[in-house]
Formats: sequence, structure tokens, C-alpha cells
Amino acid sequence: MQPAELQRLIQIIVEELATADGPSLPARCACHSVMFECCPDRLRDVIAAGAERLGLHAAGGATSGVAAMIDHTLLKPDATRQNIEELCREAAQFKFATVCVNPTWVGLCARLLVGSGVGVCTVVGFPLGANTADVKGYETQRAIFDGAREVDMVINIGALKSGDLRVVERDIEAVVAPCRSCGVLSKVIIEAALLTDDEKVTACTLAKAAGADYVKTSTGFASGGATAADVALMRRVVGAEMGVKAAGGVRDLEGMKAMIAAGASRVGASAGVKIVQQARGEAPASAVSSGY
Repeated sequence: MQPAELQRLIQIIVEELATADGPSLPARCACHSVMFECCPDRLRDVIAAGAERLGLHAAGGATSGVAAMIDHTLLKPDATRQNIEELCREAAQFKFATVCVNPTWVGLCARLLVGSGVGVCTVVGFPLGANTADVKGYETQRAIFDGAREVDMVINIGALKSGDLRVVERDIEAVVAPCRSCGVLSKVIIEAALLTDDEKVTACTLAKAAGADYVKTSTGFASGGATAADVALMRRVVGAEMGVKAAGGVRDLEGMKAMIAAGASRVGASAGVKIVQQARGEAPASAVSSGY
């Protein structure tokens, strides 16, 4: 640790100790409007000085932080243009990470969300994962052309369960390669509810070997969704280098907290508005359900 870094770390510790008997620090920082002790600018120096984990009192939470971890999702086959427009309005209002929609709606969402800071996420090989790799590759390229900044692809589940691991790896690579060349995030849906623990480990290992950015638990259309146990297992396999997205059945703030505690760095949910409202201590309003 450099002397300047050490001095900055000492300064922060002194500030913390001083607040015990002295005047309290502001509840929220002026720069990000989050809880003061969670301010990214304030914590950047601590992390740069070598901290690997931070213990913070964040009671009440920072709602912007909650929203920024949510892909606001609507993947119902009967979703209408009006439903998608409402999804985008909510996403822009609450500042979700992305809207996650079927490919046919990507262009519309990209236009509606220009300048909002909210990205567009779409799905490839969805929901069965049974398309061939070249088709998934084309789907990915077309989605990126239409404005997608994140792509969630479903693996070839049958090939995985058959032990055809090279087929699965090529399947993932067909999506990861165009994403990487265009600076788009790739997420690999392993559909955990259909896999044994050994198969989950194998799927995550193949996704990591293929260079994907995230592994994701579920489509939300299989026999089960995200579980904390699956998220924890996936996190152990991929380590800190990759993201883990929990999706399917995350319907409230407590459910989201459980997934984050297990290791999720992103959550896919149709209940995003409700979750943020709960984090704010507000009565949740009804929202369009995606079945996710």
C-alpha cells in the first residue's frame, strides 16, 4: 500500500470514529443521492487501497442501487406494444439496469429509451435453447443491430445432458463472439431447474471458458426459477470474474435480498417496480406481470 493510499484510508477511519460522538454525517451524499456511507466516490479510495469486502450499514437502502441491479422484464408471448411502452416508461422512471424483452421489441425499446441511461436486453434461443448455434449467432447479430446492449442466451440443454460438451461450448461461443466484438454483454441461461448439480457446474464452467460475462439461472418458463442455492453454487463455480443473474420467481424485496446474499449481481424480474417501492418503504402499485 502506497503512503498516500494509507493516509486516505486512515482519514476515512478517523471520520467514521468521529461520528460516534460528534455530528452525524449527511444521510445521503449530494453526488449520487445514495446513503452517504455507500457513496461510490467515498468508497473508491478504500477499494483502491486494497479492501476486498466492505461492511456497511445501509438500512433503508439506496433505491437507485436496487434498481440498477434489476433487468425489468416482460417476456410474455402475448405482450402488446402498449405493455412494452409502459415497461420502458417504468424503466426510465425507476432507472433499472435494462428492460429485458423478446427480440421483436428491441428496436422499439431502443428508440424509447434513448438518453435514459437504461439499456435494452433481449433473449436468444429462448426459451428452449434448442436452436442451432448458427441460428443463435444470427439472432444475436440482429438483436445487436436493432439496439440490444445485453443478450441472454439459452444453452443447448439437451446437448449438455447428453454429455456433448463441445457442442454446448460452440453454442455459447456463437453468441459470445458477436457480443464481445460489439461491446455487448452476454449472459448464459443454464436453466438450473432442469439440471443436476454436476450439470450446473459443467454448464457454468463451459460459459466461463467461452468468455461469457454472466451465467443466469433460468428462463422463467421451465419447472422452476431461481433459488438461492443455485445462485450460490453458480457463484462458487464462476468466481468473482463473472456476473451471476438470478431470474424466475424473484417477486419482492426479500426475494431479491436472498439472491444478492447468495451471490447474484443482477436480478431479472417483472416485479421491479414493486421491489423498488418496497425498498423505499412505499406501498407497491400493481404492475404488468411477465410470468418471469
